[in-house]
Amino acid sequence: MAFAGGGDSEQLAESVAGHAGAPKNQPKNQIVKPSAPVYAGSRFSSSSNLLSPRASKRDSPNDGLAMLSGISLLRVPNALRLLALPITLILSLAAATASAAAPSAVQRPISVDTENGKLYGTLLMPRSDKPVPVVLIVAGSGPTDRDGNNPEGGRNDSMKRLAVILASNNIASVRYDKRGVAASKAVTPDERNLSVERYVADVQLWARALKANPRLGQLILLGHSEGALVATLAAEKVGAAALISVAGTGRPVDQVLREQFQERLPPDLLQRSDQLLDELKAGKTDDNVPAELEVVFRPSVQPYLISLFRQDPAAAFGALHIPALIVQGRNDIQVGVGDALLLQKAKPDAQLALIDGMNHVLRIVPDDLQQQLLSYRNPTQPLASEVTERILSFIKALPHPEKRSDAR
Repeated sequence: MAFAGGGDSEQLAESVAGHAGAPKNQPKNQIVKPSAPVYAGSRFSSSSNLLSPRASKRDSPNDGLAMLSGISLLRVPNALRLLALPITLILSLAAATASAAAPSAVQRPISVDTENGKLYGTLLMPRSDKPVPVVLIVAGSGPTDRDGNNPEGGRNDSMKRLAVILASNNIASVRYDKRGVAASKAVTPDERNLSVERYVADVQLWARALKANPRLGQLILLGHSEGALVATLAAEKVGAAALISVAGTGRPVDQVLREQFQERLPPDLLQRSDQLLDELKAGKTDDNVPAELEVVFRPSVQPYLISLFRQDPAAAFGALHIPALIVQGRNDIQVGVGDALLLQKAKPDAQLALIDGMNHVLRIVPDDLQQQLLSYRNPTQPLASEVTERILSFIKALPHPEKRSDAR
């Protein structure tokens, strides 16, 4: 597994490199400075009408670096140039000082070995003389990649932007492509072989590798959407210092799907979907799936759904004995505030951040379906400022034990 390194002479990049491709196209080491630049489907197509999301606001100051502008000397009278020159010099020095003060970070491709091949990810490591906390980011459902992008739903770079903001605050992160997705597709090319338990085991592999690196301090798991469930199930196993659940459901997923279908399906398909959900909940597969429901219940995804439906997110969350933060947007059209409240009820000592105006991809968006969908395909829109503020303050307030326990 490769980790950040490199000398001070490396070229500063203005933004993080593009999202994951094949392993051979992994980017070389980069020094990175922050730049401005679905239920989230399980493994369902977000383009399906059946699963389309149902029908105070500040841009994040952390998403970009403040820029100081100089003073043009064109058309300035000679008598004023003596004044303009020192002002320009002062502004230039201020800009240089601001740039030097902004923590830079090294981005490198990394991987861990599984029984079937390598999982690929990205390490974003701040430059520091002492160990820094590291956040292992577990992406959401379906073919969502390390950056939070889903080829069926669009590119929004939510997890990539979050990683850059963490790095600018002296916090390392690893985000990775799940097995069967993007650069890690070869590990499990057939979705019949996917399960929640395999995803949890993969988190354990990443955690073990990160804990072996002396340059990294406390390990925090951050899961988004379905990744919140996976992170919750893995947290105690890996000896994580803390857990951050972002837009995670508090109910078994079959209940979430029943609710969504109730709002969208005609009576005949609703009845059949209930039957399929009952069978899968009981651990039974059923190949007799209407064409209109195949996007959700196709036979190849049913083994994964069985593993997913047997999980109780609130019960798993309540069993944690580590600090936890629950983050939920009030304008999330896929996971509701009620789910966040269920998680907090299960673990009353968890911190709860309900963010006004924030949607499922961590943007401030009106409660309008069209604008919501557009935000899923807009990588340039800044993250909600409050989400980054709450995550950063939570991490920085964690106790710092002298020695970490090893991942099991």
